[in-house]
Amino acid sequence: MRSGAATTGRPRSEGGGIAREQTKLSAAEEVGSLSDRDLLLVGAILYWAEGSKDKSYDRRERVVLINSDERLIRIFLRWLELLGVPRERLRFRLSIHESASIEEAQKYWAEVVGVTPERFDRATIKRNKTSTVRLNVGADYHGCVIVTVLKSAFLYRQIEGWVRGIDVGAEAFSRPSLPAQSDSL
Repeated sequence: MRSGAATTGRPRSEGGGIAREQTKLSAAEEVGSLSDRDLLLVGAILYWAEGSKDKSYDRRERVVLINSDERLIRIFLRWLELLGVPRERLRFRLSIHESASIEEAQKYWAEVVGVTPERFDRATIKRNKTSTVRLNVGADYHGCVIVTVLKSAFLYRQIEGWVRGIDVGAEAFSRPSLPAQSDSL
């Protein structure tokens, strides 16, 4: 169950909107430019959090990521570029509710990923259940894009290895000095 204004039907307060945006801008500035190593680590963890995984009961050593966040997809594509994955090995497909416009969503995602809409494979259509009340509707809904890397078993194994390395490396983590956190988050 959601809390706050969402359950009361009242709009969220606009007070503090400038402060929230300033916090986001300041945090973005803290990141700065990423090195190749930074992007390697970010991409590996991004994939491990959001990509498909191999299971002992279902061998799938291939790189497939599905998401509805355009920033995440752009970072993923930059990461694949860093790794030298040719664009010709990438396949794109939508996963989208039947009530949405497939054509409009393909145009949207084609622009995000930098290809023509014709490069998209046939969409996976999510059939609406009459008992489900969807909140992801309207002009901002573009479904999810599925990015598949062809011939990616070796890359998948590398990702798993990088994540193991990050896990081991994080055990030796010593807390760096970070900016003071506000209790009013």
